Amino acid sequence: MSLLEPVSTLRTYDGQAHVHAHDHAQIMAPLAGRMDLEVDGHALFADPSCGMLIPAGARHAYCAQPGTRILVIDAPESAGLERLRRFALTPACRALGDKDAGRQLALLLDLPTVLSSRRGLDLARLDAALTAALHESWPTARMAQMFNLSPQRFHARLLELTGRTPGDYLRTLRLESAGRMLARGATLEVAAARVGYGSGSSLAYALRRDRGVGARALRDSTR
Repeated sequence: MSLLEPVSTLRTYDGQAHVHAHDHAQIMAPLAGRMDLEVDGHALFADPSCGMLIPAGARHAYCAQPGTRILVIDAPESAGLERLRRFALTPACRALGDKDAGRQLALLLDLPTVLSSRRGLDLARLDAALTAALHESWPTARMAQMFNLSPQRFHARLLELTGRTPGDYLRTLRLESAGRMLARGATLEVAAARVGYGSGSSLAYALRRDRGVGARALRDSTR
């Protein structure tokens, strides 16, 4: 049955590859994860910083990372939905689930187009590298080098994807790791050394400031 009005759904993906086409336009706004696509011969991707409009009839293959969540709007053909394009997702898009499909569609169609040459950023790869060496120094330039990006471009892309700067992102990983160590009984000094803090007292201060919890509370939580 042909669509008469836009319909939105929040979908999760299993990591398998699929190929299909449909007689309606499809607008995708990823909330988490990444989807790689080939649309009419164009290799593209969508992630939380970059959505996509697939016009009606366009044959596309796609594969998403397991756990990827995307707000998908299926819409009947109309003005503004005739051509393939990618658009920049803004922080306001994180509240899309609170709107009806018509308002969601209007908001997304009004977003600026993103160039197809824009590079992706594999957060799983970044997390693995940081987690394996949290005790080491991780300036933005070192992170950016992993993706052949300038520090400025990497900073902008990570902020688009996560809403956090490289420093904030690294600090979150360090404190999460330290919290797990402390919950398993590690001392502040040992945890601090393993995640890159200069002393147990500096780690304790960061935990109180950023997470509102002390080392003793973390240890007591496992008893």
